[in-house]
Amino acid sequence: MTATMSRDAEQAGQGTQTLTIAKGLNLGLRAAMEADNKVILLGEDIGRLGGVFRVTDGLQKDFGEERVLDTPLSESGIIGAAIGLAVRGYRPVCEIQFDGFIFPGFDQIISQLAKLHYRSEGRISVPVVVRVPYGGGIGAVEHHSESPESLFCHIAGLKVVSCSNATDAYWMMQQAIASDDPVMFFEPKRRYWEKADVDTTAEPGPLMASRLVRRGDQNTTKRATLVSYGPQMRTCLDAATAAAEDGVSLDVIDLRSLSPLSLEPVFESVRRTGRLVMVTEAPSESSISSEVAARVQQECFYSLEAPVHRVTGFDTPYPPAKLEEHYLPDLDRVLYAVDQTLAY
Repeated sequence: MTATMSRDAEQAGQGTQTLTIAKGLNLGLRAAMEADNKVILLGEDIGRLGGVFRVTDGLQKDFGEERVLDTPLSESGIIGAAIGLAVRGYRPVCEIQFDGFIFPGFDQIISQLAKLHYRSEGRISVPVVVRVPYGGGIGAVEHHSESPESLFCHIAGLKVVSCSNATDAYWMMQQAIASDDPVMFFEPKRRYWEKADVDTTAEPGPLMASRLVRRGDQNTTKRATLVSYGPQMRTCLDAATAAAEDGVSLDVIDLRSLSPLSLEPVFESVRRTGRLVMVTEAPSESSISSEVAARVQQECFYSLEAPVHRVTGFDTPYPPAKLEEHYLPDLDRVLYAVDQTLAY
């Protein structure tokens, strides 16, 4: 074990510490690799470079080139190789360098990865994790700021999750790797450097579960529920803080699991508040936000005091960097939606 590995291994077991989301992912990958020598990482520039966002920094040096593989620029090849490794008993973790690069590997994910377990009548498991840095806000060029998560939520056989903070980054990565099902793991890249205190010795909650992260004041009549995931969670928490200054109480819920959806905490909150605002960077058409809105309407119809409002990206291709501030949901758009739902 190298000195660097010793320091990081020691850091992973220190209890509560301050980590960025990127470091939480890194330590989560490290913990999984230390626990199981069948865990293998593969992707473009993830070895010597440590990945474009340095999420795999130091892992090839410590675990070797046979467990942290720098691949050719071929997303289809990366996913295909991972499927073969998984069938032979390994637990591959693929990195897709940017969200918009995933489409060359789409056929392998949909036609093979999602279907092998079902096709084999349960005889074959394909425990593959596909890491996807996603979302906008980094001033990037075309194909680097997409939010394609809903595409994968339509596909039976895949689990789809997204972390929004360093604690979930650390624990959800390990849980996804331990899963015997293929997991699409979406990482909010513009939030990679946001910090939080992480207890690396605590018992984590379940992977496929949403969570109430802020409970509003129940003693006010001006109440609503904000639901989001990934990069927009920070915006929603900021909106709840700003709204509280005006006497508006907001519950904030992080979906975490996008497929299958875990909506019971959402239903419980909406039954208390009577109002729902769903926030996501992805376009609104045929999306996770539309599914949440439909399910809440079905389950909480007699509790709703206003229509469900959605704050989303627009139904256009992602714009050039100089226009992305107009495309992405921001504090003003979220608070405006809250005002609209309270006006009923």
